[in-house]
Amino acid sequence: MWDGIFGGANILAMICWLALILLPRWPALLSALLYLGVGLLCLVYAVGLISIVGGFVDPVGPDTGSNFSSIEGVRAIFASDGGVTVGWVHYLAFDLFVGLWIARDADAKGFNRFVQAPILLATFLAGPLGLFVWLIVREKAARKLGRPS
Repeated sequence: MWDGIFGGANILAMICWLALILLPRWPALLSALLYLGVGLLCLVYAVGLISIVGGFVDPVGPDTGSNFSSIEGVRAIFASDGGVTVGWVHYLAFDLFVGLWIARDADAKGFNRFVQAPILLATFLAGPLGLFVWLIVREKAARKLGRPS
């Protein structure tokens, strides 16, 4: 079960990222990426999390040593296929949301798509790194133009 969910989430995220990086940014496409891409990943995450924490599948809890207050506790959460899948879907959803924000912000500020592409790719591959790069790039551009970012 978890292999299928993991694979399906990866395919959905990959399709969304390819569309975000390569296709024209029509309002309908951006809405679809937000609501069908990010939204569906969030739904998968929520159902998976509730299923695991509720003990319906791959239960985790205090009796398994699972908690968010220690590295051992977090490791126990990710010790199951369900925990890994839910954690991965969490990353996919948030990174895609951040990528959408970067793309919309970059378009609004007039950044060329060739400048955006490597930043979006970095966000896809290493979420916070891409966001960090974008924050530096947008700040430098804003300072050159003499306006707030």
